[in-house]
Amino acid sequence: MKNILLILLTGSLLSVNAQIETPAPKQTKKIMLLNGVAHLGNGKIIQNSAIAFEDGKLTIVANAAAIKIDFSQFDTVINIPNKHVYPGIIAPNSTLGLTEIGAVRMTHDYSEYGMFKPHVRSIIAYNTESKITTTVRSNGILLAQATPRSGAISGTSSIVQFDAWNWEDAVYKKDDGVHLNWSGMFSRWNGKKNKEYDKSVTKLNDFFTNALAYSKTADYPEKNLRFEAMRGVFNGEKTLYIHANFVKEITEAINFSKKHKVSKMVIVGGYDAWMVADMLKENKVAVILKRVHSLPQRQEDDVYLPYKLPHMLFDAGVLFCLENSGDMEAMGTRNLPFYAGTAAAYGLDKEEALKLITLNTAKILGIDKTTGSLEVGKDATLFISNGDALDMRSNDVIGAFIQGRHIDIDNHQKKLYRKYSGKYTDQ
Repeated sequence: MKNILLILLTGSLLSVNAQIETPAPKQTKKIMLLNGVAHLGNGKIIQNSAIAFEDGKLTIVANAAAIKIDFSQFDTVINIPNKHVYPGIIAPNSTLGLTEIGAVRMTHDYSEYGMFKPHVRSIIAYNTESKITTTVRSNGILLAQATPRSGAISGTSSIVQFDAWNWEDAVYKKDDGVHLNWSGMFSRWNGKKNKEYDKSVTKLNDFFTNALAYSKTADYPEKNLRFEAMRGVFNGEKTLYIHANFVKEITEAINFSKKHKVSKMVIVGGYDAWMVADMLKENKVAVILKRVHSLPQRQEDDVYLPYKLPHMLFDAGVLFCLENSGDMEAMGTRNLPFYAGTAAAYGLDKEEALKLITLNTAKILGIDKTTGSLEVGKDATLFISNGDALDMRSNDVIGAFIQGRHIDIDNHQKKLYRKYSGKYTDQ
């Protein structure tokens, strides 16, 4: 019989005290997490759960009392009574790994010059050595959609996981979609009508008309890199993410996509999505909802409207998830679980709120077959918290796994805290 290691998880036992956070080796041992409270990410909870994984995949997700467990089949059994287990949180529409220091322009690698840049791929700029990435994964964010910025079409995003030596290792889904920034009808600075709006839409129509015509021919003697990058938008290999917030912009964006035979589109931002919920449902358009910890956009809006938006969209039956773009977005991504907590505080069931940063996000990004929830056959990408991960008062991540690999959840900020805590404790 194999030697079974029974571990009582306390404090930071799962943290690795490395000087530099190093990518973890591939999982080689069969691991079971026993007696934790499992939040599956699909709306269900299992008290006193048994979660096992092997070769990076979940093999058991069940009530420990309802199944017979042969402990001799596992190399490591970790007993986690009263601890909470969650699927890894996914950050969509993110510049994580593409920027490092807000005040230093040379560390910003999320934008290129030009207006129509679908051929610009964010993945080749992704930096696995980012200190921000190791900070946010300490709060349970284990995957992200690395997304370019600026221009009418900012480029092509990719989905990455946060345990890799280089960008090739980090890729979870390469070139998942093209990002289009719909022109605002009104100036964000003074509220006046945008006189260039019609001209901007005309240019977009011309570009998409030419790109669609190009996509109908299999091969050209001379490649057009911009149009080549657009092929996937028309044949279904890529999603068109249209960044738009207000009613007329969202409505015109949907009609624009239908006109140009776009296979799959998603609205990013969607501040007014609740006003056009029927149209979104009818056209099967999902929404990546803008940061809910924000001020209302209009003077006449309910001061709590951003907090209420998740519940309103849920009641309307729209598929949506949460994102964190805006000021200081990379470092602020750590707050994603607390955005879901706010959604729960303003009407959503807490397990439904969890879906907004796990399974719903996975569905919208097209990766739900392998991640987003704790289900047998999916990747063992998960984390363990001492308390409720959606509550900033009790969230305390003590361990995490990405595809079965036990990752180091230490980070630069924790090290500084320990360093200076020791300095003043000794005095």
